[in-house]
Amino acid sequence: MAEETRNSVGGQAHINSLVQAGSVQEIHVHPAHEHRPPCQLPPEVPHFTDRESEQALVLRTVRDWERDRPEDQRPLIVTLRGLRGVGKTTLGFRLARTLREGYPDGVLYVDLDGMRHDGGVCLSDVLARLLRDLGVTPEWVEPTFAGRAAQYWDRTQHRRLVVVIDNVRYASEAEPLLPASAGSVVILAGSRRLDDLEHAAAVELSLEPLREADAVRLLLRIVDDPELTAAPGTAAELARLCAGSPAALRVAGRWVRRHRHRGWPRLLAGLTTELREKGVPDIEPVWDAAYRDLGPQARRLYRLLAAEAGEVISEPAVAALLGTGRESAEDALAELADTGLVDVVADPAEEGAAGPPVRRPRMHPLVRAHALRRARDEGSGQETADGLRRVVGWYLRQAQRADVQAAGERMTLAPPAPPVPGADDADLTAPEPERKAVAHRWLTAERRALHTCVRLAHDAGRYDLAWALCEPLWTHMLDHPHSAESAVTFALGRDAAQRAENLRATIRMRCQLARPLWEQRRFAEAGRELAAAAHGAELLGEEPGDRKLYASVLEFRGRLGAESGRWAEAVPDYLRSRTIHREIGNDYGAMLLTYQLGLAHEALGELSVAEGELSEAYAAARGRDRMTARTAFALGRVERRLGRLDAARGRFAAALGAARRRGSTFEEARVLDALAGLEEEAGRAEAAAGHRERAAAIRAQEGGTAPAP
Repeated sequence: MAEETRNSVGGQAHINSLVQAGSVQEIHVHPAHEHRPPCQLPPEVPHFTDRESEQALVLRTVRDWERDRPEDQRPLIVTLRGLRGVGKTTLGFRLARTLREGYPDGVLYVDLDGMRHDGGVCLSDVLARLLRDLGVTPEWVEPTFAGRAAQYWDRTQHRRLVVVIDNVRYASEAEPLLPASAGSVVILAGSRRLDDLEHAAAVELSLEPLREADAVRLLLRIVDDPELTAAPGTAAELARLCAGSPAALRVAGRWVRRHRHRGWPRLLAGLTTELREKGVPDIEPVWDAAYRDLGPQARRLYRLLAAEAGEVISEPAVAALLGTGRESAEDALAELADTGLVDVVADPAEEGAAGPPVRRPRMHPLVRAHALRRARDEGSGQETADGLRRVVGWYLRQAQRADVQAAGERMTLAPPAPPVPGADDADLTAPEPERKAVAHRWLTAERRALHTCVRLAHDAGRYDLAWALCEPLWTHMLDHPHSAESAVTFALGRDAAQRAENLRATIRMRCQLARPLWEQRRFAEAGRELAAAAHGAELLGEEPGDRKLYASVLEFRGRLGAESGRWAEAVPDYLRSRTIHREIGNDYGAMLLTYQLGLAHEALGELSVAEGELSEAYAAARGRDRMTARTAFALGRVERRLGRLDAARGRFAAALGAARRRGSTFEEARVLDALAGLEEEAGRAEAAAGHRERAAAIRAQEGGTAPAP
C-alpha cells in the first residue's frame, strides 16, 4: 500500500479503490489543489524549416525505445548541441510538441540560464520549481536538496513526461533533473558536449547552421512575396548574409517584408554594403537594418531592453522602463515585435497558475548582444541609469502594494514608493475573498524580476531601493521557503542597508537573512547575523517602533534556537520578546510569543508549563482561524502526552476542521497522522488505520512524502 500511495498515478487509483471498498468514509479532495498535466510549451513558431532528418531520427529512436525498453531503465535522453541562434530551443519545443500526445502526464520546461547566478545554478531551487509544476504545493515541497531530489524522482517514477532542459552547460546540472521513469523523454539543449553524462544519451544531435537551400526556404516563408520567390539569386544572397542563423533569417525576413516596396536590388545592396565595406560580423547588417528602421522610442526601448532588467520584466513594466507613458510604450513594444527583434510571450513558468499568464518581452541572445552594442554606441550611461531607476521603483511600488494586500499591515521600515510617472500600477483588483490570493500570485509570478531588481539596485548604488525591495520579498519567501536565492538576495539587502547607514533597516535585513540561512542548516551564519542584529537593536531608543523591532530580533534569535534544537536557549529570548510586546500593547505579538513558548516547553518535556502557555495562546487567538488551529493542535499533542486522550482527540478534531476550511492539505495530513497515533495508543486500530489511509491519500494527491516513523 505504501508504494502505491507514493506516486500520483497509482495514488489516485488507490484513493478510488479505498472509496469503493468502504474503508475510507471521508476523503477531502480540494479543488484548489487539483492539478492538470503541465504543458509548458510556447506557441508554435509560424515558420519552421529543415531539421527533418533530426526529427525523424529522434522520433524513430523514441518509437524503438517504447517497444524494446526494459522496465528498470532511465528515461530516453536526447541532446541538442550547437551555437547560439542555430535553433536548439525551437527544435526542442517542436520535438516536445510532436511527442506530447504520447506522454499524457505533461511537458515540463526549465531554462537553467533563467535560474543561473554568478555562473552557477542552484539545483535545489530548480527542483522546487519542477515540483510545483508537477502539482506539489509549496508547503509540501521538501526543504533540502536531497529531499527534493527524492521527492521529484518519486513524483515522476510512474509518469510519462517530456522534460525539456534548456541551456545545460554541464552534465552535473542535468543529472538531478532527470525523471525517474523509463517511460519519459528528456531533451537537453546547450552549446557543449555532455560527455560526462552518467547515462549516455540515446540521440546526440549537433546542429549546424541551416544549409543555403533550407535558409532560402525559411526566408521565403517569412517574406511571403512572389517577387522574391521569382528571384532565387536575390533570395540566396540575402540568406547568405544571415549565415544560416534562423534568428537572423527571422528578423531579415520581417524587415524586407515591411519594405518590399523599395525593390529587392536596393534592399540587398544596402545590406551587402555594410557587410563588405564596414567589416561588421556576418549577420550584423541584419540587426542594423531592422534597428535603423525603428522609430525613436522603439530604438530607445530596444537599447533599454538589452540591460539585464529587460530579461525579466513583465509587459506592464515596459512603460516604466521607457518612461514616456503607457501608450507610447505599447506602440514601441509592438513595433519591436513587428520587426522580429523582440517577442512578447507568456511566461511558461506561470501557465498553470490561475488568472491570465504573465507576458514578457524576450530577445534572442544574438539580438540582445546587438542591442547592447547599440546601447554602447548610441545610448548613454544616463539613459540606462534612468531606465533602471524607473523600473526598479515601479517594481518596488507594486511589490509593496501586493505585500499589504497579501499579508496585511505588518512591521515595515521603507516608506511607500511613489507612482512612476507614465507607468500604470499593476492590476491587483479582486473580490474580497480573492484579494490575498491575487497578491500572492503577483509576488510569485514576479519573483525573479524582484530578486533581479534587488541586485541591480545594489550594484547601481541605489541602496535605499535594494533593501526596501527585500521587505515584500519576505512575504513571498514565507510561502516558498528553503530558497537559496532568498539567502543571496537578503545578503544584498543587508549590505545595502549597511551602505545606506540605516541602522533599523540593517537590523531588519539581518533578521530576514537569518531565516533562509537556518533553513539551509547554516546555523552558525544565522547566529552571527542575529548576534549583530541584537547588538544593533540595543542601540535603539524607547519609541514603540524601536521596541517592537528589538522584540522581533529576540523572537528571531529564539526561533534559531528552536530550529537548531537548542530549545533551552530559545526560552529566555521568547520571554523577553513577549515582555516587550506586552509593554507596547502589541497583543498579537504577545500571543504569538506565548505560543512559541508553549512549543519550547513542550520540546523540553515541561508539559504542565507548556499546557499553561498554549492554553493562554489558544484563548488569545480566538478569531484568528489559523492560529486557533495551530494552538489547538499543539495543545492536543501536550494533552495526549499527559494521558488525556479524549481532550486531545477534541483538540485534533478542531484543528482538522480548521485545516479543511482553509484548504491546507499539509496541515490536514499532519493532524490525521497525530489522530492515528492517538487512536493506536487508545487501542482503536480500525480508527487509526482510517486516519492513516486518509493521510496517505492526501499525500498521494499532493506529491508529499511519507512522514518519518
